Amino acid sequence: MQAVGTAAAFSPAVTPSPARRRAVDSGRRFSRSCRSGRVSVSAAGYSQLEVRRVSYRPPGTEQNLLNEISLNLKEKSFGLLFGRSGSGKTTLLQLLAGLSEPTHGTICIQKYNDSGNPMGPPELLTAQRVGIVFQFPERYFLADTVLEEITFGWPRQNTDFLFREKLALKLQNAINSVGLNGISLEEDPQSLSGGFKRRLALAIQLVQTPDLLLLDEPLAGLDWKARADVVNLLKDLKKDHTILAVSHDLRELYPLVDRSWRMEMGGVLKEEALSVSKQMQAELQWRDN
Repeated sequence: MQAVGTAAAFSPAVTPSPARRRAVDSGRRFSRSCRSGRVSVSAAGYSQLEVRRVSYRPPGTEQNLLNEISLNLKEKSFGLLFGRSGSGKTTLLQLLAGLSEPTHGTICIQKYNDSGNPMGPPELLTAQRVGIVFQFPERYFLADTVLEEITFGWPRQNTDFLFREKLALKLQNAINSVGLNGISLEEDPQSLSGGFKRRLALAIQLVQTPDLLLLDEPLAGLDWKARADVVNLLKDLKKDHTILAVSHDLRELYPLVDRSWRMEMGGVLKEEALSVSKQMQAELQWRDN
């Protein structure tokens, strides 16, 4: 089964147990976005993610992991966070994904007109409209087929035809967008190559049509060909999605980057444009740590 054209394409195949659902919820499917509905922007104007003076201190501790973090990322842009391991980059992604709540500050979506003036008040980011792909996402695969993996947790009963048809369209769009339409949907996810496993992890999030896509070390553990394939895929996804990535692989992601920030030890974020020398220095620092 290589193409999905009808709602029947995802008829009940697996009914996840409560424990299995919790496993997925704790490791794979967290999302966060602007309010409960999608942010809509008219043809005139644009929206952007805004992190405003966010600090984070884990409950029961006395030290902040993040301090006064601020960043803006315009829609359909690629943002990159880099810095030493343990500086707080992944912690920031977790806040954006709704896995933790900021101790101080706000995370929101602000709409602007073509002149750059705000259009109405900012809308708080909620967990339903952000997709996050963790480092080594294939470790969280639980289903026996590609189709079941992508549709894991979807409603299986008491859904009318139009709703199922809508889900089927989302499924087909996600599969096409990551280039999985050439493989069988009955394939075992664990039998896929490293590059196709990353494509599958992206499809799992894209089927939710997120406003923001978060990636934690998207090239980690891949061979040179798979890395090149994933970079080309991200280049295509950037045309329709806002992407924020954490990575030490600056040289390969450099052509995609619109804005970049360095996270310093102590959870302090500073905007810093990438250059060849900075790429090499950052990669050397990472290897030394």
